[in-house]
Amino acid sequence: MNCDIGNDIEMLNYCGYSYAMENASEDVKAAAKFVCPSNEEDGVLVTLEKLFGSI
Repeated sequence: MNCDIGNDIEMLNYCGYSYAMENASEDVKAAAKFVCPSNEEDGVLVTLEKLFGSI
């Protein structure tokens, strides 16, 4: 388990657009408004390309 999970959840609840990785803990994904693909699937890049177009 990630040692800063509590900080992650607090931040995700605070943000207007919050994303969790697909392979995050269930608590983190529940706190996020959106879930992007896992880090093994380049989830950050995939999500940024969806939001801003091809990088």
